[in-house]
Amino acid sequence: MRVNFKKTLFLAALIFFVGCSNKNTDELYNLTPNEWYSQIIKDIKDADLESADKHYISFSSEHISSPLLEQMLLILAQANVNDEKYIEANAYLDEYIKRYGTKQKIEFAQYLKIKANFDSFSKPNRNQKLMLDSIIEVDKFLKAYPNTQYKPLIETMLVKFRLANHYLDSQIYSLYERTDKPESAQIYKEKIDNSPLKDTQTIDPTLPWYMRPFE
Repeated sequence: MRVNFKKTLFLAALIFFVGCSNKNTDELYNLTPNEWYSQIIKDIKDADLESADKHYISFSSEHISSPLLEQMLLILAQANVNDEKYIEANAYLDEYIKRYGTKQKIEFAQYLKIKANFDSFSKPNRNQKLMLDSIIEVDKFLKAYPNTQYKPLIETMLVKFRLANHYLDSQIYSLYERTDKPESAQIYKEKIDNSPLKDTQTIDPTLPWYMRPFE
């Protein structure tokens, strides 16, 4: 029994040290800016955004003044948008504004944040508060940058935000009507009646059949 115990203890220790050795091998440090940049691009191509974020933190710690960091923040923001991780994308854009916030760069980053919110509404019946907040952000953006080169795109998003919000109001009104809640239904009826979009002819958004039970 003592021999078996010693063997077991030896094997456990061996597994522990091998595991630590493998873990240490996977950790990256002391890379050049170009090497960090290439590694993060590889992470993104591998759809491993968690590693990309970890490696960006190491990159920015080791090379705080590298000009590649500015471009990398925008790349990471877009990668997260493509992966439908809009909160993470906005966090990278906030960092971009904080670190590189000239007037022109802030304008660009604010546009990208609005676009990230817009892209997040790929499905109807989702997060009306975010939609209303986005309408406010668009209005603020157009007041801050009346001659922005992104004006046609921003105004198109604004129209779609308002149409989507009007659609949601009508859906909520119908829900309260069906569930016999007249007071709540009246609130949304007044919103619809007072909306400049009330007479607009729209096509209701559609979902794939397999998603309808979850909406």
